[in-house]
Amino acid sequence: MEAALSDAGFDVVGIAATREEALHQAEARSPTVVVMDIHLPGDGDGIDAALELFRLHGIRCIFASAYSDSEAQRRAAPAAPLGWLQKPYTMASLTAMVRAAMSELRSLRD
Repeated sequence: MEAALSDAGFDVVGIAATREEALHQAEARSPTVVVMDIHLPGDGDGIDAALELFRLHGIRCIFASAYSDSEAQRRAAPAAPLGWLQKPYTMASLTAMVRAAMSELRSLRD
């Protein structure tokens, strides 16, 4: 993922394995968008992390998961997701989704 995004011209500012790491990195590096897996080890899941990122920093996520059922989407809705990537996904679909998310965020700022 990191190589595909970097090759597509995006700056990858960090990789986190847990909710706590994601929150810490967001605080330190202020990413524009986060690609978030729903299932994370430790306390809380990716949806919990996304809700906190949005509440604390206004950072929106693209969810990448095999579990994007209606319950997951309902829980994630308050975090204003920028999209859902269903696993397994291709690197081309990942970069296209990030490109679309960045475009949406730019249009909201204009």
